[in-house]
Amino acid sequence: MTSSGRRRAQKQRRVRRRRLPMRYLLPSLFLVALMAMLMLRGYVHSEILADHRVRTPAPTDKVPQHILEGGPVIDARGAEPKALSVPDQKLVITFDDGPDPVWTPRVLDKLKEYDAHGVFFVTGTMASRYPDLVKRMVDEGHELGLHTFNHPDLSFQSKDRIDWELSQNQLAITGAAGVRTSLFRPPYSSFSDALDNEAWPVTQYIGSRGYITAFNNTDSEDWKRPGVEAIIKRATPQGTEGSIVLMHDSGGDRSQTVAALDRFLPDMQKRGYEFTTLTDALGAPSAHTPVTGPELWKGKAWTGAVAVSENVTTVLVGGLAIIGVLVFVRFGLMLLLSFAHARKVRRRGFHWGAPVTEPVTVLVPAYNEKECIENTVRSLMASDHPIEVVVIDDGSSDGTADIVESMWLPNVRVVRQVNSGKPEALNNGIRNARHDIIVMMDGDTVFEPSTVRELVQPFGDPRVGAVAGNAKVGNRDSLIGAWQHIEYVMGFNLDRRMYDVLGCMPTIPGAVGAFRREALERVGGMSEDTLAEDTDITMAMHRDGWRVVYAERARAWTEAPESVQQLWSQRYRWSYGTMQAIWKHRRALVERGPSGRFGRVGLPLVSLFMVLFPLLAPLIDVFLLYGLVFGPTGQTVVAWLGVLAIQAVCAAYAFRLDKERMTHLISLPLQQLLYRQLMYVVLLQSWITALTGGRLRWQKLRRTGVVEAPGSIPSQRRSGEDRRPVA
Repeated sequence: MTSSGRRRAQKQRRVRRRRLPMRYLLPSLFLVALMAMLMLRGYVHSEILADHRVRTPAPTDKVPQHILEGGPVIDARGAEPKALSVPDQKLVITFDDGPDPVWTPRVLDKLKEYDAHGVFFVTGTMASRYPDLVKRMVDEGHELGLHTFNHPDLSFQSKDRIDWELSQNQLAITGAAGVRTSLFRPPYSSFSDALDNEAWPVTQYIGSRGYITAFNNTDSEDWKRPGVEAIIKRATPQGTEGSIVLMHDSGGDRSQTVAALDRFLPDMQKRGYEFTTLTDALGAPSAHTPVTGPELWKGKAWTGAVAVSENVTTVLVGGLAIIGVLVFVRFGLMLLLSFAHARKVRRRGFHWGAPVTEPVTVLVPAYNEKECIENTVRSLMASDHPIEVVVIDDGSSDGTADIVESMWLPNVRVVRQVNSGKPEALNNGIRNARHDIIVMMDGDTVFEPSTVRELVQPFGDPRVGAVAGNAKVGNRDSLIGAWQHIEYVMGFNLDRRMYDVLGCMPTIPGAVGAFRREALERVGGMSEDTLAEDTDITMAMHRDGWRVVYAERARAWTEAPESVQQLWSQRYRWSYGTMQAIWKHRRALVERGPSGRFGRVGLPLVSLFMVLFPLLAPLIDVFLLYGLVFGPTGQTVVAWLGVLAIQAVCAAYAFRLDKERMTHLISLPLQQLLYRQLMYVVLLQSWITALTGGRLRWQKLRRTGVVEAPGSIPSQRRSGEDRRPVA
C-alpha cells in the first residue's frame, strides 16, 4: 500500500472512531426532538419568553394633542400621524385575545346568524394552536388584526422584540389563512386618549412598520363578566355615532359575551347600524394581503409544527397520566402481594412438602471466567446439601477449565465443549447431570452454604417445576454497584414475590435457579431462540403447566457490571432477549389451559412492566425538567417528590424483607435521575433492534472475581489480579 493509501485508511479509521454509535445517537435524537416539541408547546402556550408586566400610566405631554382628541384609529405610517373615526351608523365590533376553541366558534355563529362582520385581533399563540378558526374568520368575511404573539406590554419591549412579536404573529396568520394584515391593536390598550409618553413611541414605531393601530372608543368590559345587561349597555354608542366596540372571544368564560351578542346585534341593526369591518367603515382597501410562495409555506410549516407539537405533547401528557396510575398500581400490588408472600412463607410450620434431601446437580456454565471460577466452585464445596458440580467450559481461551481441574475437588467434574453459547452449555450439562434436580448458576456467582438446600425445598411440592433464587449484588461498594443493588432488591426480588403470588413468574435468574429434570425435558431444554434463555425457559415452564416459585432464602452473590459500558451490554441483552421471549410465546394469549392462563396474565404484566412502562418512565424526568424551568415549579417538585416517596417506601420495605442495610437507599434519588435514563436508552435501542430486525451477539462482560459469599474465607488472589478501578 502506498503512503497516500495508508494515510487515507488511517483517516477513515479516525472518522469511524469519532462516529457516534447508533445506540446513543437514536435515543439522543429522540430526546432532543421531544424537548424541542415541549419547548415549542411552551412557546405557543406563553410559558416561554412571555412577559406579563403591565406599565402604570405615564404623562401625556409628548403625545400630539390631535391624537389625544381624535378618533380611535391611528395611522402613523406617514410623516404626519392621523387620527381617524368610524362614520355614523357604522359599528366595528372587535374581539381580542382569540381564537378560543370553545367561545370563538359561538361568537362566529352569532355574527353569521345576524349577517354581521367584525375584526378579530388574534394573538400568535392562539392562532398557531387553532388555525382552522382563523381561516374560518377570513372565509366568513371578517377582518384579522395583530395582537402580538405573546401578549406583552410593548412599552417594556425593545424594537427587536416588537418586530419579533409582529413577525411571529403574522407568521401564524399566514400559516392559518394565507394572508397578511395591516391592522394592529396593542395589548392592554383602551382608548386613544389614554396614550402616554411610553405608549406613543411604540405606536409611532408600529406605524413605521406599515401598520394601522386600532384602539376603541366603546368598551363593553365583558372581561369583567358584569352580566349581559351591563355588557350591552357599555357596548352601545350614543345616538347614531359610529364606534369601535371592544369585546373578547378568549381569555376565560365568555358565555355572557355570546349571550349579549344575541341581543346586541339585532337591536343595533334595528336602530339602523351596520356591523362591518374596519377598512370597510373607513372606505379603505382591505387590510388583508394574500401571501404566496416561500412565505406561505413557511407559515404552513409553522402551524404544522405547532399541530404536531400539540398532538404529541397531548399524547405524552396522557402517557404521563397513565404512567402515574401504573406507578401507583404496580407499587400497590408489589407492597400488598409481597407482604402476602412473606407472610405465607415465613409463618411457623410452613413447608412445601416433604423435605428434599436427595443430592442435586449444580451446573456452572463458564466462558473465560478465570477471575471468578475458583471462588464460585469453592463456595459450592461449602454447601450443606449434597451436590455434584458440573462445570461446562464453553471453549474458554483463558484456562478456566484447567483452573477447576487443578483444584482436585471431590464431586466436581469439568465438561469441555467447543464454544457454542450458554444454552448449549447448559443442555450439555443437563445431559451429564446424574440427579433429577438441577441447579443452574453463573460462573461469576457464589452461593452461601445454605443456598442449594433452600433453593430445592420447594420441589417437595410435585407441582413445582422451577424455583427462582434471591440474586444479590456482591460488589455494591461503587455508585453503579449501589444502584444495581437497589434495583436487584427492589425491582427484581420484590417483583418476584408479587409474580409468585400471581402465578406468573417471568424469569428464573441465571445466577441462581433450580429445575426438575422432567420439566426441562418436557419443554425441550434450554433454547437458543432468544438471548434471554432464562426468561424463555421460565415462560415455557408456565405454558407446560408447572408452578414456578420464589425461594427468598436461597441467596446468591453475583458480580454486577462495574462500568456504564458493561452495564449497557448486559441490560441490552436482557431487554432484547425479553422482547424475543414475549414474541416467541405470544400464542399463549389465545391458548387454553395453563398456557392461556399465563398468556392472559403473565405476558401482559411482563410486557407492561418490563417493556412498555420503562420506555415511558423517562417522561417523568422530561416533564420534571420542563416544569422546573418553565413552571409551575412548586407543583412540579411536589409531584416528583411524591413519586420518589412512593418508590422510597417500596424500596425500604424491600430492604426490610431482605434484611438489607437502609444506608444504600441514600443514592435512590440520584438513581432515579440518572440510572433510569441509561435503562431507557438501553430499552429504546432494544426496540430499534427488534423493529429493524437486527441481530445481537452474546457479549462477555469483564469480571474481577472479587465477589465472595458473606462469612466465607477469602480466596488467595493470584498475583497481578488487582481490582480494576470502577469506570
